[in-house]
Amino acid sequence: MIRGEDMKQVYPAFILNTNDGSEHPFLVCVPDLEIFTEGDTFADAIEMARDAIGLAGISMEDHNEGLPVPSDQSSAVEKVKQDTEVIDFSNGILTYVDVDFSEYRKKVDT
Repeated sequence: MIRGEDMKQVYPAFILNTNDGSEHPFLVCVPDLEIFTEGDTFADAIEMARDAIGLAGISMEDHNEGLPVPSDQSSAVEKVKQDTEVIDFSNGILTYVDVDFSEYRKKVDT
């Protein structure tokens, strides 16, 4: 677990384009934090992931919980493959999303 001094982190995220014409066709999974979100475009999906990671991180901090250590590529793939019953995010693009939790808290607390 990560505590206070390492407030900048980079988490693996899988982005899957459903290509189904829906309003939010880019589905996102951040396996280390069990986060699922979506976006209108690839860039929007990354921003939504960053926002969701930031919210989860400051919530964990508020509850005196440490953040999980970001997975390496192979561990992230293993984690995302554990739950493929509804959507197989391992077919998506693996990218990394950076978050500065200190800056995110300042943004949210104002």
